[in-house]
Amino acid sequence: MGIVLDQSEIERSLKRIAHEIIERNHGLDSVILLGIPTRGVTMAHRIGALLGLIEKAVPVGTLDITMFRDDLRLRPPRALLPTQIPAGGLEGRDLVLVDDVLFSGRTIRAALDAIGELGRPNSVQLAVLIDRGHRKLPIRADYVGKNIPTNLRENVKVQLLEIDGNDRVEVSL
Repeated sequence: MGIVLDQSEIERSLKRIAHEIIERNHGLDSVILLGIPTRGVTMAHRIGALLGLIEKAVPVGTLDITMFRDDLRLRPPRALLPTQIPAGGLEGRDLVLVDDVLFSGRTIRAALDAIGELGRPNSVQLAVLIDRGHRKLPIRADYVGKNIPTNLRENVKVQLLEIDGNDRVEVSL
């Protein structure tokens, strides 16, 4: 398939997601963003910056879900990244989890388990740049940059300037 989103399309998608977050939450007073490493963290910071330009700044943090994954023994070991919860914590907040690609739903299930140990937000919402389908758990995104129907053999690769040197989303076999 090749490149399915370029830099301007990613930027436009993130701006739309930012506006949708404001609309759904009737402002930003109780909103907090948590990015899931690696690219979800970068996206959370970008969305946070856009929210600051549109209305007001919101707290942004990170949520490492490594130890909550149900496939931990099937993957090679990797270093844990810090979970950083912004000041004020999660209690009573409207939490928006941010990740790059939604696929089976297992990463988000692990994130929900991790959140349960950190506090009790008022609500948990999910923002993803790409929803590629093939869910194995009953999880859906509240905010989606682009739905890309894929087959199971295809790979979706999100590249972000801060990590990869450019912004684009590619689908390949």
